[in-house]
Amino acid sequence: MQQAKAIARYVRIAPRKAQLVVDLIRGKQVGEAIAILNHTPKAASPIIEKLLKSAIANAEHNNSLDPNSLVISQVFVDQGPTLKRFRPRAMGRASRINKRTSHITVVVSEK
Repeated sequence: MQQAKAIARYVRIAPRKAQLVVDLIRGKQVGEAIAILNHTPKAASPIIEKLLKSAIANAEHNNSLDPNSLVISQVFVDQGPTLKRFRPRAMGRASRINKRTSHITVVVSEK
């Protein structure tokens, strides 16, 4: 079974938020997944849509697979490095803000 993948690394979105969108498209056909992502009002959906289109292009160009017969076989989000920032608080204190990043992977294969 032939497969192609695309990975977006160091994406500035929290993994928990990306996970919600990724769960919607797991195991779906490619056309259906793009339609779902178009109608999902989450910040992660355009990022994941772009990544999915990249995976489809990889499958078509590198492995000469038919884009209409592709299915999302694997999709997952891993945690990337966290950017640590500080916010001033009352009485001269400071509290930490974690700006989390994600590594998102999409694997498409022929069914």
